[in-house]
Order: sequence, then C-alpha cells, then structure tokens
Amino acid sequence: MKRSPQLSVEDMVEDVSTIHSLPLFYSQLSEAIDHPRSSIGDIAKIISEDQGLTARILKLANSPLFGYFSKIDTITQAVTIIGVLQVRDLALALSVMDVFKGIPEDLVNMEQFWKHSIATGLASRVLATSQREANLERFFVAGILHDIGRLVMYVRVPDLCLELLEQCRATGTLLHRAEREKFSFDHADVGGALLKRWKIPPRVAEPVGSHHHCSRGGQYPREASILHLADIIAHAMQIGNSGEVFVPELDRDVWERLQISCYFLPTLVKQVDTTYEQAVSVLYGSDDSAR
Repeated sequence: MKRSPQLSVEDMVEDVSTIHSLPLFYSQLSEAIDHPRSSIGDIAKIISEDQGLTARILKLANSPLFGYFSKIDTITQAVTIIGVLQVRDLALALSVMDVFKGIPEDLVNMEQFWKHSIATGLASRVLATSQREANLERFFVAGILHDIGRLVMYVRVPDLCLELLEQCRATGTLLHRAEREKFSFDHADVGGALLKRWKIPPRVAEPVGSHHHCSRGGQYPREASILHLADIIAHAMQIGNSGEVFVPELDRDVWERLQISCYFLPTLVKQVDTTYEQAVSVLYGSDDSAR
C-alpha cells in the first residue's frame, strides 16, 4: 500500500485540536483542581454550572458501576466521595463525547463508536480492579477515549479513511495496521497527540497513545497493557464498532505482564455485561437493549 508521507501526527491534530476544542468549563475545572487554595465547594460550583453534565455525573455516581450504598444527591457529595481527580476524569470523558459531531455515517456510526468505547472503558476498569490499581476512573476514561484518534482521522482525511475501511473489509486486514502502513502512524498515535495537545494528564494520554504498542507506553506500560486487553475484550464481545471489523491480536507481552488467569475472563465478561446498558444510558444518553 502506498504511504502518505505528506501527513504527520502533528498535522492530524493541528486543526482538529482548535476546531474540536474541549469546553471552556473543563479548562476552568482543571485550573481550579490544580490551584492550591481551591476548595471542594469551588470545584463543585464549576461543574454545577453545566446542568447536563451535573445530571450525568450524578447518575453515574449512583449507578452499579460505583456501588455506593448511600445515594449521592449533589456534586459536592460526588467530589467528596468519588474524589476530585476521579470526577475530573469523568467530566473529561463526558465532555469529549459531546465534541465530535457530524462525521459521515459511511465512515462511522457514532452511537456504535461510543458503545465500543464505553465497553472498553468498563473492561478496562474491571481489569484494573483485578490488578489492584488505584484511581479506577482513569482506566475507565482511557477506555472511553482510546479510539478518539480515529475520529480525528475521520475528520481530517475522510476519503483516505473510507478507502482503508473498504480495503480492510475486503482483505481481512486489521485497520490499525493498515493505518500504520498508509501513514506510518495509527489512530492511537493520533489520539495520544490530541490528548497531549489538550493538556490531558499523561496517566490518560500516554496509555491511549500506546494501546496498540504497549512497549511504547512511556511511564505507563501497565495502563497501556490493561487498555490493550480491554479493547480486545470489547471487540470479542461484539459491542459497538469504531471501524475495526476484526478482533485485534493479543500482545503476548501484555498477557505476561498482567498475569491474568484464563478463569477470570468469564467473570470479567459478566461484569461488563452487567454494567454496560446502564453505563450507555448515562454516558451516551440512550437506553440500549441491543448491540
């Protein structure tokens, strides 16, 4: 396949990061969280100014995903109980899901795209739990954002992406490999670059950027490995679709790094199935009974 040397990862995100910018409130929220004198009340006030976001965070906080026994009624309670950074991560995911609009249906069905992303986020969170990782929401959010680079590519080079999609369906080639052959980078590289440009914390941006090549995970190879396996599980469960028709191959180094028992996989799948429909309803805003 002929490469497209005229494009770089930086070219891909240059215009998109400006046109598709995160809502101003997210920048204000990050600044407040990073400011040493900010209180929980200050942070809650910024979130509460977006009523739609407030409602979705509260629904998520009260969902089985978190499993708190007492009802969380206010954003202040959510920030106190869930944690400041965790709420910021959830606000990030919800904000990004509202950013990309109007991508042609022949490239991607956005509902199916986000369903795959949510399933990957849920699988990532369950895997992180089994690995006794801290701050589970960063894994959940990284899973939701893992294919965002594909949306950037659909916006920047739609004709080339459509050509790749059709070629992969005809030949059985994995899409991320076809992307790398065509451009010398793939959607994971683009996604990581966009999140970095948006000044998203490295604990989320780096795993997103290396989930197909976990050895390039920088400071976060374990997080990238969890994301890699979660993506495969979501594909294998056939939940949603971001463009990849086939189940990606498992990196053996990932399996060895995580030391996950084969006997745990049915439990993982069951946990994703149990929380999936409600997570879609809260995050994407639609009740789902079919995949």
